[in-house]
Amino acid sequence: MTTDGRQRGDGRWGRIAGAIALVVCGWLAVVTALTFGSAPGKSMAVIGPPSQALAAIAKANGRIVASNNYVTIARSDDADFVGRLYAAGALLVLDAEQAGGCSGLPPKRFTAQL
Repeated sequence: MTTDGRQRGDGRWGRIAGAIALVVCGWLAVVTALTFGSAPGKSMAVIGPPSQALAAIAKANGRIVASNNYVTIARSDDADFVGRLYAAGALLVLDAEQAGGCSGLPPKRFTAQL
């Protein structure tokens, strides 16, 4: 036999998990939609298996900047690059700079000034 307090607590955790899932899905939808308005020449992060991402980038006439497990950074000067990536089979395309600070450029060297 369960008490009324325990039943209410179980429903509360379900609502919290649902709210978190809704926020994450909403954020992902907004970030994904914003990539279609990215300026040509920006770095795009293609999320997915490397073989699938590399094939999609090649079909979309993009340049591969960097690649590792499940994230491949690519660039193109064409305005419809993101749409062509999706049409070529990319799972998820995000603006690399907005997604996590990845620009595809070599890291800047900082020198200490004495």
